[in-house]
Amino acid sequence: MVDTRLGGKLRRLRHERKLTQAQMAQQLEISASYLNLLEHNQRPITVPVLLKLVQRFSVDIDLFNADDEPQLLSDLMEAFSDPLFDVHAIKSADLKELVNVSPALGRALLTLYQASRGARTPSRAPDSEPYGDDNNAGGEIIALPAGMPSEEVSDFIHQHGNYFHNLELAAETLWTEHGLSLDNLYPGLVTLLAMRFAVDVAVLPAETMGSTLREYRPLQRQLRLSEMLPPQSRNFQLAHQIALLGWHDEINRLTGRGKFTTQEAGMLARSALANYFSAAVMMPYARFREAARATRHDLDILQHRFGASFEQVCHRLTTLRRAGAEGVPFHLIRVDIAGNISKRFSGSGIRIARFGAACPRWNVYDAFATPGMLRVQVSQMPDGAAYFCVARTITPIGRQSRNRPFGSRVTQLAIGLGCPLSHAREVAYADGLALEDPLIVTPIGVSCRICERTDCADRAVPSLQYKLAVDENRRGLSVYSSTT
Repeated sequence: MVDTRLGGKLRRLRHERKLTQAQMAQQLEISASYLNLLEHNQRPITVPVLLKLVQRFSVDIDLFNADDEPQLLSDLMEAFSDPLFDVHAIKSADLKELVNVSPALGRALLTLYQASRGARTPSRAPDSEPYGDDNNAGGEIIALPAGMPSEEVSDFIHQHGNYFHNLELAAETLWTEHGLSLDNLYPGLVTLLAMRFAVDVAVLPAETMGSTLREYRPLQRQLRLSEMLPPQSRNFQLAHQIALLGWHDEINRLTGRGKFTTQEAGMLARSALANYFSAAVMMPYARFREAARATRHDLDILQHRFGASFEQVCHRLTTLRRAGAEGVPFHLIRVDIAGNISKRFSGSGIRIARFGAACPRWNVYDAFATPGMLRVQVSQMPDGAAYFCVARTITPIGRQSRNRPFGSRVTQLAIGLGCPLSHAREVAYADGLALEDPLIVTPIGVSCRICERTDCADRAVPSLQYKLAVDENRRGLSVYSSTT
């Protein structure tokens, strides 16, 4: 039996097909009264009914995947934690009912909230990067201010599980047809561009390129790269250009299914998919997955073996979602020292803040205290879900020294990579840890505004979950003590 209640999706499907309950029930070979119970979430949809839905109505089984509904609830709770809604006293139970009854309405409300945020926030987050980030090893998962085209692309990538099968096959074909090798990937890609696309590659001085790291000039058939790009980034940009030249039809087909509301969102999605292809070329699926398993996800070894950066390796690990050949389900988050989230993907099932900073107890923030050192953490959400996470700071490509006066501050970001605790023994960094010991577990949440923990000394703002209680004669762990 399917342990989820998907009545809202079932009801929407019936309305889209313009069927009565009696008509749909007849096709599903169940009674109309039972269908009514299913639609109102009073009974779970069984596997036989689900299979008949797929067969009789030719729908994708992913339509009835409930994995997105917990994320939708988390996003709605975060949105309605905005002080803008304080006067309406909306409770978490109200939002749970909304998601159960009409998830489409919930997504529409998120769209309206994003538009509102877009009108109230700058057009670009401070120190954020567009979708040309060559640190990225998979589909670009950027979390900039809500209401921006990047949010649409983030949702598009997440809906595909950060896995694009045809792009993976295209990258594998490239290796087979052109005899590429890890030891000589750069000259191989340069030769490929010249022979297949009549494109010359030129590495130019920083003073010529300025702040541009990659530029393609179609009239001259020339790809210009900045000398500031390290070897792994040069390979990434070469593969990115190959994707745009050789697989533009497939990229257009995929982005055409994204139903983006703006031209800018569509262009960002194209760049994201070209980045995904780049990672698949640098770290071929089967070879990378096998190496990840053999080394027990030793990030340092994987970096050296595939000539990739720390972030590229981490992000590639989140894309190993091929049916029958999955990798460990990882989540990834990238933040700056101010707490802004600029990249996120939740393959592990963990809930990552969408509209603000994540929980300050996440070890991705601790990484800034020890630059370059890998931090480990065993954490647990309020619902009991536990995770094993590693985190480390990075210096973004092109920011190490370009246009910086001597002695000036160097930008630092932090990457957090984590998996369900049940997979921790598959990761080398968990060795020596007593994972079953509750004393090493750090209680965390999604973000302060939607966290239900009342005993947290790190709470920054009151929680939506409880009524704030102010007592001038009493001081708890946080000034924002609450009544339950």
